[in-house]
Amino acid sequence: MKTFLDCVPCFVGQALGAARFVTDDESIHEEVLRKVMSNASKMDLSLSPPKIGQEIHRLIRQITGNKDPYRDIKEHSNQLALGVYSKLKERIEDSSDPFETAVRIAIAGNIIDFAKMNDLDDAKIHQAIEDSFTVALSKSAVNDFRNAIDKSKNILYIGDNAGEIVFDRLLLEQLSCEKITFVVRGGPVINDATMDDARTAGLAELVEVIDNGSDVPGTIVETCSEQFRKRFNSADLIISKGQGNYETLS
Repeated sequence: MKTFLDCVPCFVGQALGAARFVTDDESIHEEVLRKVMSNASKMDLSLSPPKIGQEIHRLIRQITGNKDPYRDIKEHSNQLALGVYSKLKERIEDSSDPFETAVRIAIAGNIIDFAKMNDLDDAKIHQAIEDSFTVALSKSAVNDFRNAIDKSKNILYIGDNAGEIVFDRLLLEQLSCEKITFVVRGGPVINDATMDDARTAGLAELVEVIDNGSDVPGTIVETCSEQFRKRFNSADLIISKGQGNYETLS
């Protein structure tokens, strides 16, 4: 698992990237960097990177006056994914194992993460999708996952990023949607998916969607809403996507 020191370059890159998305004013870029680095020097290094990221991105939004600096990036990611949705759905339906193919595509969608890759472009996303069809994937792990889903009556699916959730939709369409609740963030942070993104991706028409009441780029259960905590504690299977969710839930 990543430590605070591992994440320092990432936090600095995110701070500068977010500021550039909002404005071309280099004085604001400098102010964001200085304040982020100053605040980071005072933070508890035992905190998880997503918790530290929450504080840093709150500061970025405060300085820039923009409540959602990654909004345009998220919308572009959603539209890119929706643009290939129909073709991917056909490939799933035509495959010998639609469930496994949908799992592969859902995994590929995890590349759409601007917290890790500020230079992510459309070509890399398309390449990740193509690679997903041929990369080695444990058959036993896929079957264990399939069996766990079949046996479960109440599934909580915790999403990660905008755009990526369109690929999650392709997997959800292979499942019994009536037993699934999909979770998004409670407020904008980096390019993590919110309720608006879930509506754009078509998830709200497919499954019940709730937000977790938090703007952490992960899932710190004790800081989430009571509604989310009840769903989390009552679920008999939790599917969680992304590094931030992994770092906080583990």
